[in-house]
Amino acid sequence: MATKSNGDIVVATNRQAHRDYEIIDTWEAGIMLKGSEVKSLREAKVQLRDAYARFTGRELFLIGLHIAGYSSASAQGGHELERSRKLLLHQHELEEMKARVDQEHLTLVPLSLYFKGGRAKLELGMGKGRKHYDKRQAIAKRDSDMDAKRAMAARRREE
Repeated sequence: MATKSNGDIVVATNRQAHRDYEIIDTWEAGIMLKGSEVKSLREAKVQLRDAYARFTGRELFLIGLHIAGYSSASAQGGHELERSRKLLLHQHELEEMKARVDQEHLTLVPLSLYFKGGRAKLELGMGKGRKHYDKRQAIAKRDSDMDAKRAMAARRREE
């Protein structure tokens, strides 16, 4: 498992989110989990790829997050693999997010799932979907940036 620069233990990342969406803003949210789900997260048995967040009333839920069953759990003590999980944010944050999502037609996409101080946290990105040609432009820009970095590094080595 990877660690962030501040010591958080990263369990999973959604790498496709940065390609498919133009991320405008990010939020850190707690997530309500059952015991066997936390144990599965510690084993990094989770997929963020098809997950998204949606408002239901005044609450925010994460839909489509797949957490595999805990390997040492009994059959009857497990959890549902893909259930809606409530995200924990302050009320003023929820109100701000809901207003922006409704006004600007944005999407809430999970970017990463990690442990911070022993608690599971979700980095939630607010973004706008990219069209197919936008994705190609983003990939081309990333490739040209990498080429420029390589050229500068090679130049420094020559000196």
